[in-house]
Amino acid sequence: MSATGKPFTIDKWLVYRAYKEVKTNAGSAGVDQESLEDFETDLKGKLYKIWNRMSSGSYFPAPVKAVAIPKKNGGERILGVPTVMDRVAQMVVKQMIEPALEAKFLPDSYGYRPGRSALDAIGVTRKRCWEYDWVLEFDIKGLFDNIDHTLLLRALKKHVQCAWALLYIGRWLTAPLQLVDGTRVERTRGTPQGGVVSPVLANLFMHYAFDVWITRTWPNTPWCRYADDGLVHCRNEQEALAVQAALNARLAQCGLELHPGKTKIVYCKDGQRKGRYPNTQFDFLGYTFRSRLVKNRKRNSMFVNFTPAVSKSALNSMRQTTRKLNYRNRSNLSLADIARLYNPILRGWLGYYGRYSPSAMYPVLRHFNLTLVAWAMKKFKRLRGHKIRASRFLKKVAKQCPYLFVHWQRGMVGDFA
Repeated sequence: MSATGKPFTIDKWLVYRAYKEVKTNAGSAGVDQESLEDFETDLKGKLYKIWNRMSSGSYFPAPVKAVAIPKKNGGERILGVPTVMDRVAQMVVKQMIEPALEAKFLPDSYGYRPGRSALDAIGVTRKRCWEYDWVLEFDIKGLFDNIDHTLLLRALKKHVQCAWALLYIGRWLTAPLQLVDGTRVERTRGTPQGGVVSPVLANLFMHYAFDVWITRTWPNTPWCRYADDGLVHCRNEQEALAVQAALNARLAQCGLELHPGKTKIVYCKDGQRKGRYPNTQFDFLGYTFRSRLVKNRKRNSMFVNFTPAVSKSALNSMRQTTRKLNYRNRSNLSLADIARLYNPILRGWLGYYGRYSPSAMYPVLRHFNLTLVAWAMKKFKRLRGHKIRASRFLKKVAKQCPYLFVHWQRGMVGDFA
């Protein structure tokens, strides 16, 4: 019994810091329809209620709200959205268990980890594709939906000594999923994709299901994993086939399976590697890795290299975002207004997809420039029906105000016609 007379000792400041983190991450309301703004109308009372219930052992989560979001390749993915109170409580537990688990995770696991990013994974993958001729690209089918609770709790108990953290994780794992029509679905497997603590739990599960296993079983095959997407670099096709067969068996032991449509063996063909093979490119974290003609800056010459650039699906997604924002028809806005609203989006795209082979971003930048041309033709009477004149007008603006848009600042003005 703690000094407060409660069975569990939980620092109130831990609850407050958890709330601040949840606020930063934003998010929609759960099954109780309470938004962050609603939660903050009685912030002190709500945070005290969370602390009091968690400290006394009487905290029980609400059902998780099921939200369907479209997948890039068609179909839908179900996210489980907890209430704001549950997100704060999960953040309390996440902050409690993450340091101990982080100390155990391996360097080549990149997803949902502090101090690691998708771009780090892209960088190390690029380097290894130069060193190894073959790569096994794999995707785990429905990872978050199929995590075995018994195996996960066994792993948690091995590394987490905090009794109340284990208690509440157990309750979150079995909290029902509430569908749009109000129907509640009991859950015996998985951890809701959308829950605050779920990424840490998924990483722990995959730490034993894949990371430790591949390192022990195939010590000379470098690998990289970002959540449920992964790569294993191999010396030859036979080794890649053997790794794939072994991985299939290993995942089956853990209640998981490879996604048949997203798992393949790829030959990393470049100017030196010869031969014809069915798969000579792969997509990973929004980048397409394939042979490209690149410049050798030291020798001022061109050569064929196996390297990443923004994928076609990512380009399509970015263009679709521009269309949805509909700036071409918002003639009430000034060019400065559009820059203020759109620059954060452009900055994010260029910061991520422009890291490697930035010239591949040209179709997106040109599409946006053409959107500005359409906007100018609606905005100014003298330009209506005169696309060439509108293009010249914007070229002049880009020359006079090169810092107006992010890509203009970087010298990537592009085409207006």
